[in-house]
Amino acid sequence: MVTYSDGGGQLPDNTAPSPVSTIPVPTSKPSYGDISEAWLLGRGRELISIAQFSDIKEQQRIVEELDALLTETQRRAEPVAVGQMLRFAITARMLTTAISNELVDPLLDELLEHARRHGLTLLEANAFALRAKRALRSGANESAVEDLAVALAMLDSEPIAVGTPVTDQQLSNQQRQHAEGLLSAVLVDTTLALTDLGMFEVADEVTARAKTTVATWGPHEIAVNLCNRVRLMLGWALQLERLGNTRQAAKRLRTASQMADAAEGPFHASLFPLDKTRPAADQVTMLGAAHALAKPGGEHIERLESLLHTNNANSDLAIVAIALARCYAADGDVPEAVAILTEMRQHLADDSSESVQRLSIIREIARLCSPTEDDGVSSTDDLRRILSLEAYADELEKELWASRTSRQATVKARREHVRLSREHGAISIKAMEDPLTGLANRRALDERLAELTAQQGSQVVSIALVDLDGFKGVNDRASHAEGDDVLRVVAGTLRNTLRGGDLVARYGGDEFVALLPGAPLSAAEAALNRAAKAVANLPTDLSHGVTLSVGVVSLRPQESAASVLARADHAMYQAKRAGGNAVVAVSGNPATDSEDGDEPAAGTGAAWVPPEAP
Repeated sequence: MVTYSDGGGQLPDNTAPSPVSTIPVPTSKPSYGDISEAWLLGRGRELISIAQFSDIKEQQRIVEELDALLTETQRRAEPVAVGQMLRFAITARMLTTAISNELVDPLLDELLEHARRHGLTLLEANAFALRAKRALRSGANESAVEDLAVALAMLDSEPIAVGTPVTDQQLSNQQRQHAEGLLSAVLVDTTLALTDLGMFEVADEVTARAKTTVATWGPHEIAVNLCNRVRLMLGWALQLERLGNTRQAAKRLRTASQMADAAEGPFHASLFPLDKTRPAADQVTMLGAAHALAKPGGEHIERLESLLHTNNANSDLAIVAIALARCYAADGDVPEAVAILTEMRQHLADDSSESVQRLSIIREIARLCSPTEDDGVSSTDDLRRILSLEAYADELEKELWASRTSRQATVKARREHVRLSREHGAISIKAMEDPLTGLANRRALDERLAELTAQQGSQVVSIALVDLDGFKGVNDRASHAEGDDVLRVVAGTLRNTLRGGDLVARYGGDEFVALLPGAPLSAAEAALNRAAKAVANLPTDLSHGVTLSVGVVSLRPQESAASVLARADHAMYQAKRAGGNAVVAVSGNPATDSEDGDEPAAGTGAAWVPPEAP
């Protein structure tokens, strides 16, 4: 089932695995050891390219390997890499009809939640585009329209977030390549869904945006883009033919054939595991169909017969069948042309997602079977019936065109609504965000803490006050700019270490506050110990050696915000006095607000000491 996915990420030089044509898909769970994150992503990208030209059994093995890669990536990789691998796992499942939609939905939900938690705008947009493709797969066109409108609105927002805890100046080439690859992926998935909906004008707009970034792409991304643009042009041309606009249809067919020619070079340098010694048009359905539809003739028949029996999407096979039928008809064999179309019509009978292609097939059969002037018509009544059916077909096409126009208007209106809502939300978020670290600011902290204290003990809540050990020395030894970088890195580490529902705020200077709703004191202490360990293990060039002193307390019933923060501050200074790089969790007598009555909780309060360097 070929949808020409680009895999969603580019690889830096010298990090890719060996060529895909020589990489077997393992049948047992692999061991990845110390293989780099770049290799994991590169392997995932290659597997998607392999899956698009594989049989169902091979696709299922690829799904299994991608699941293993996902588990490994979740264990040790950055959030953006985890999101990319989630996308690979989803795409692989959507490529094979052997996997039901119900097995795709949980991963789609996970990708959406992951992207939102970490502020990965491109991945969130991609999640909506993939949800639209999944909806189309089950015939839920209106749901697909809604999801595509959201994806398009997110693509309209600038700048598009990559999702990284470091500053723009510290973005590596690999991170920039990831961002460009993700943009390529979401444009591809959005274009495919729009094309399947018959919304060719909007799809053309999206691919035009893709062309503006093509200078940064490698040959695989260029090949993918050209294949999908060919697919778009062919679907558009067939729609224009049904409306009687043959001149514009012919123009798009010629454009598609030219693009198919242009795809030959990039295709042979791409990741697609096909025969590099043969023309791409002999192996890729849309490329072969483009040449045949632009100029039907017997010279295309052998190629199209071969392409018709490949493992491809029904929509692509329908276009190949139409191209093959026209070539047989141009070669004088109309009965064979009709037989091919009739077989394809039966093949599509149970596919609720291919109503547009069924219509194209039926129209093609009617065109080939309609009597010509040379055939003669037996009676005036027969002629009247033929003319009436043709008129009915024309009116039906106009109704369908009006329906698509209405759908495009719906997408446009919904897209604008989502865009304006996001802009308004972004303004509101900025008012509650610390401009240096991107964390919640003091205002957001005060509001959230007020909500929690007003709940009067309806749920357990832990509060931690975090202070950086040795931060003043960073500013003294280096510069305030480097000190700012350290604050950003620590802020990102805290946010990524704690749960998505926890609030991490910058309290002021080099102090942070974490609110952990639903976390008892012991669980909060364990979470902050993980955060302290993560900061202590940061590369020195990022952290400049700073560590964390953390005080953790539980919110008491009826306790004020000022009181609980004062107790957390007192616990934090106990960690400082213990030498820093420590987490102290303090439990006190709920009957009193006196700090003097507070004591470290049993089994807590000891400084965490990092492991010795090897």
